[in-house]
Amino acid sequence: MAGQDARRRRNARGSAASPGVLDQTDREIVQILQVDGRTGSSEIARRLGVTETTVRKRLAALLDGDYIEVVAIPTPRLAGMTVSAIMGIATTLAELRNISDSVAQRSEVRYCGVSTGRYNLIIEAFFTDHDHLLDFTTSYLGSLKGVKDVETFVILSIAKFSADWKVSQE
Repeated sequence: MAGQDARRRRNARGSAASPGVLDQTDREIVQILQVDGRTGSSEIARRLGVTETTVRKRLAALLDGDYIEVVAIPTPRLAGMTVSAIMGIATTLAELRNISDSVAQRSEVRYCGVSTGRYNLIIEAFFTDHDHLLDFTTSYLGSLKGVKDVETFVILSIAKFSADWKVSQE
């Protein structure tokens, strides 16, 4: 019943009527926020030629419907993390979920995905220095029951990092 009430409220706001369906105004709001998440409702309204009330209602529906999140993401550098690595971890299948849950809890890890192929887990992690990376790999990963192999790819330079996902026209 509560879910139906929330859907009715979103429908009344004129956006996010059903999962995965956004109209052109919703998509334009999202695109503006992707460039600068600090853009205010009045500025978005001015750019789109709609009222500020329309933008506020649409934004509320997008947030309430879990279609977007507006957050500040500190860079790893701010936390003193200067070494970035992508790691492939091969595990026994019996321990995959336990290892995944454990690795995902580590503060160094920003991304942990269960995958197919040569590695059962792919992670992105950040470290203060090479000794921190070595300790994470040998002392931590090396001690986990079921870890068979780890391959580490140290990122030397980032050619592209983007949050500019295109929102479907459907």
